[in-house]
Amino acid sequence: MESWQLTAELILDEKAALSEGPVWDHRSGRLLWVDIEGMRIHHYDPVQGTDRSIQLDQRVGAAVPRAEGDGLVLALEHGFHLFDIATERLTKLADPEAGLPENRFNDGKCDEAGRFWAGTMNCENSDPTGALYCLEPDGSLRKAIDGVSCSNGLGWSLDGRTMYYIDSPTRQVVAYDYEPAAGAISNRRTVVTIPEGEGIPDGMAVDGEGMLWVAQWGGWRVSCWNPQTGERLGFVRVPAAQVTSCAFGGPDWDELYITTARTGLSEEQLVQQPHAGGLFRVKTGVKGRPACFYDG
Repeated sequence: MESWQLTAELILDEKAALSEGPVWDHRSGRLLWVDIEGMRIHHYDPVQGTDRSIQLDQRVGAAVPRAEGDGLVLALEHGFHLFDIATERLTKLADPEAGLPENRFNDGKCDEAGRFWAGTMNCENSDPTGALYCLEPDGSLRKAIDGVSCSNGLGWSLDGRTMYYIDSPTRQVVAYDYEPAAGAISNRRTVVTIPEGEGIPDGMAVDGEGMLWVAQWGGWRVSCWNPQTGERLGFVRVPAAQVTSCAFGGPDWDELYITTARTGLSEEQLVQQPHAGGLFRVKTGVKGRPACFYDG
């Protein structure tokens, strides 16, 4: 049984269509996040309470800071790009699914070696036409997992030897043995299963104790799981059903930022969830870890 429950507070009533992919940039003290359907990149400054948005011309699945400078690497509807924030200039790197117009990129994250992992999903149906890709710092790209329906949350264990991954419709978090030097994965197994009636797993964060914080689309919550036992330790209530992702941030890494969506909700549901699509935050009592940036 869960030992605790927390409730997240609204900090930005953005009413984004599909907010996703929060990443805390400790260098600037700001939260990077995206609105996939709104085709926007956002920078939220918690000190000033301000949010800057940058409009793009295609859906943006994930954005991660680059290790050098203030640029970003993006997983867009049409492949991987570098992005210069100052000039708002995109530089295309690779589009591995140019021949799959029904697919788009979704969630993405970097490992400690500075590789950018991002996956795709079929926008038209739940056919497993997606995949998970790894963009190396040198710009080379490889496919790591095939036959994916909706590529979502990613994370790594504290020792970097395990990679966690979510293909949402499976309602599972799986683990792979991870070989950090080559970024190779093997030995797939299930470590967490989301109970029936609680929606599906979406984005994910790993805390400083190695526990998994999993956003539940349709579940009104972020749950904390022990990947060694598969046990839920507790959860954060969110006053919006479509909870999409989460990331640790703040000066002490003890604040969990949570993104939500309005997509898929009826007018009646939106009346009941006026802050759907907002950005939420909660003090967790545990600390996260610094995000990894793209080293290319």
